[in-house]
Amino acid sequence: MADEYAAVKRAKLVFKGDKPKAKKRKHKNKDNSTHSKIDDDLEKHGNWWKVEKIEDLTGPISIEFGNLSYISALDNGLFTLGAPHNEGEGPSPEEIFTAFPAGENKFALKSGYGKYLGISKDGVVIGRSDAVGPMEQWEPVWQDGKTAILSSLNKFVCVNNEDDSIVAIRVSATNQEFCNIRSNRSKVVQKVVVPEEEGNLAEVEVNYVKKFQKFQDKKLRINDAGVVELKRAKGDGNLHETLLDRRAKMKADRYCK
Repeated sequence: MADEYAAVKRAKLVFKGDKPKAKKRKHKNKDNSTHSKIDDDLEKHGNWWKVEKIEDLTGPISIEFGNLSYISALDNGLFTLGAPHNEGEGPSPEEIFTAFPAGENKFALKSGYGKYLGISKDGVVIGRSDAVGPMEQWEPVWQDGKTAILSSLNKFVCVNNEDDSIVAIRVSATNQEFCNIRSNRSKVVQKVVVPEEEGNLAEVEVNYVKKFQKFQDKKLRINDAGVVELKRAKGDGNLHETLLDRRAKMKADRYCK
């Protein structure tokens, strides 16, 4: 008898007056496949996620060309494509840059050597500038799920097949120009602020002077051109370059041109 009772399907007891609850239908989650792909991509790249909007281009980023290979900074101010990583690894320190907003829909990049990435007149990506000027501004282009980076010369960044150097030589984006901009920054982290740029423009210039100037006679030397020029430069998107030029005119600047 015990076996017979065990074979009977047990049902939940329903008391008088209780309304039987409708069975919940299990809806298939249409986004499961999408989330799975995102999770797989994150795991594969050591939790570095794809940047797909300009607001996320701030803080630590890497630029991936091909599969698990990233742009790498060299100590001579040039860049190359680094060796492929194993799955689950993130980029190496020399493959990590710091991104800053640089005007409408544009951004700037600083290498681990403390220099801003720019473009030379012959289309070579170089990192030798102490300030952000027009040549150090980049524009991300997202279309049909693909990403490309446009230089100030209106040519797209790519890897030179001959020597793996990083250049921007074509006006249209092909498979060679497609890349992934990646970040490991928490999306709730606030925008990166350069300490020297906190405060009003007059204070910003003082901060820059304090950072770079030698105080042999303990006197702070500030350019007497006023802040009108700085306001104009900020509107034109070349505040860094203008501050550098103003510092260069001061005799006690140890980093002047």
